[in-house]
Amino acid sequence: MCNRETISAAEKYVRELMSGEGTGHDWWHVLRVWNNAKNIAASEKANVYVVELAALLHDVGDHKFHDGDETVGPRIAREWLEQQQVPEEVICHVCSIIRDLSFKGAGTSSAMPTLEGKIVQDADRLDAIGAIGVARTFAYGGHRNREMYNPGIKPELHESFEAYKGSSAPTINHFYEKLLLLKERMHTASAREIAQQRHQYMEGFLEQFYAEWEGRR
Repeated sequence: MCNRETISAAEKYVRELMSGEGTGHDWWHVLRVWNNAKNIAASEKANVYVVELAALLHDVGDHKFHDGDETVGPRIAREWLEQQQVPEEVICHVCSIIRDLSFKGAGTSSAMPTLEGKIVQDADRLDAIGAIGVARTFAYGGHRNREMYNPGIKPELHESFEAYKGSSAPTINHFYEKLLLLKERMHTASAREIAQQRHQYMEGFLEQFYAEWEGRR
């Protein structure tokens, strides 16, 4: 199967798998990440085939929906890619990107050794910030039955992935525990430029949120 045929097959597979999902980790999220990744890759000397496959398959087994098991996503992706007879070196690269993609806590590092991985990670993180990032954050918080905000529960800069995964803090805390940190963790110039504006939007949202919470406007 040629590259474009495999990409089309991946698009069809993921669309069918993830359509109608209500937590913000749905097909439309994948589509935006895919488009972000392609746009970033256009200005980088990257293997676009690997970038597109990793972007399309990055959430097929998100640990958040598999009891924190980080091995599910790479395993599902590998099984599907093998069925498509994708070369082993491409499979290994794509699965390593999926394995290392997730944010793992403010006090942890998430090394991404390849340019292709950096591009997909940037693309995924761009969809976690800005207006859509705000919407996705509250969609997921509602799904997990979390409080929207509780002034008595302060944000925590988690020092391990286990602590980060185990958090059940209010949704507003997530801005300080992850989203506001992402601007400085972008790898590519293209992503950094986009992230700057989206970061400012979130800061404005939080300012308005607290003002309304306190009845100031």
